Amino acid sequence: MKYGLIAGNGQFPFLVVEGAKRQGASLAVVAIKEETDPAIEKLADTIKWVSLGQLGKMIDFLKKQGVEKAIMAGQVKHVQIFSGTIPDMRMMKMLWNLPRRNTDALIGGVAAELAKDGIELIDSTYFIKDQLAPKGLLTKRKPNEHELENIEYGLFIANEVARLDLGQTIVVRGKACVAVEAMEGTDATIKRAGELANGKLTVVKVAKPDQDMRFDVPVVGIPTIKVMAEAGATCLSITAGKTLIFDRSEMLSLADEKGICIVGSPETLK
Repeated sequence: MKYGLIAGNGQFPFLVVEGAKRQGASLAVVAIKEETDPAIEKLADTIKWVSLGQLGKMIDFLKKQGVEKAIMAGQVKHVQIFSGTIPDMRMMKMLWNLPRRNTDALIGGVAAELAKDGIELIDSTYFIKDQLAPKGLLTKRKPNEHELENIEYGLFIANEVARLDLGQTIVVRGKACVAVEAMEGTDATIKRAGELANGKLTVVKVAKPDQDMRFDVPVVGIPTIKVMAEAGATCLSITAGKTLIFDRSEMLSLADEKGICIVGSPETLK
């Protein structure tokens, strides 16, 4: 079977390609001109570049390649959708019929359009299950009492924010919410929190309740730790089993060096 990859920005698409190759799977890659790193061409078996909004062109390519199952990997910045993108007729019709235009609705709409042409959108971690966060302490240092209190409070708030599909990350200090993620992304949220209340910050990043693993899966990596260190954040909680960790060994080494503790938390603390 030939698989399709709809590639956004960042490292995620590259890891999917590498994971597929390790498992002997062939991928037809759709790369988004406004988002995807051009280096993906060196790894892809076949590739088609499309502009954001060219849904018909994307689906036509996947069909011609004989793709039956497709994966979405890599972020597409939400602001791109509202910044001059010209949708084709298929995308325009899909957008017109959406009840709302949040992340779940937009990507769910794309999934529905793929399904009309016999292409199933599958779990984005299908080829890289080994890179999902395990449960428990991941670093040398354990969370202290104050950080544990922040995690408990943060999980309650972050799960509500995620349920509303506003964002996946909040930053907490002293059991008070300092910053909430919206369209700007995790790193920008942490940076903003550091500008508001530098030091003793706890970052809580969660999967959505009943997270659809086909899209918008939480991701952390080395840049997360770097921006946390700059902001004075000392603890990171991520949802075990539903958060991807990129460059795990290097990320955890950097966290240990910076005195940052990381825990794979359950979806809620009872």
